[in-house]
Amino acid sequence: MRSFKESYTNDERLGESSKVMEKYPTRIPIIVEKADGCRLNDIKKKKYLAPRDMAMCQFVFTVRRKIDLEASEAIFLMVNGQLVQSSMLLSEIYGNHKDEDGFLYMVYTSENTFGGS
Repeated sequence: MRSFKESYTNDERLGESSKVMEKYPTRIPIIVEKADGCRLNDIKKKKYLAPRDMAMCQFVFTVRRKIDLEASEAIFLMVNGQLVQSSMLLSEIYGNHKDEDGFLYMVYTSENTFGGS
């Protein structure tokens, strides 16, 4: 399956993120994709608009629901290949890690294989 970046040009992605942020200034455009080799369910929806004041742990819960995880299954959401603190606000993560196209990219996996902070 092609990634969001592979499916759209940089100009298309930048145009979409700009339009969304203009229409919804209190929200953050996020792309969530499955890591290569991950055994968890596929996520049906890749694009999210999350409140700027939402904590990362709340967003992880949203993703868990979208991929229909069992309570016993672990999930890790990486931003630029690293874990972020679950208490961090999405606005802070976005400020530190947003892509040049205006989206915040996250990758989910079932194992903590990337280290973390």
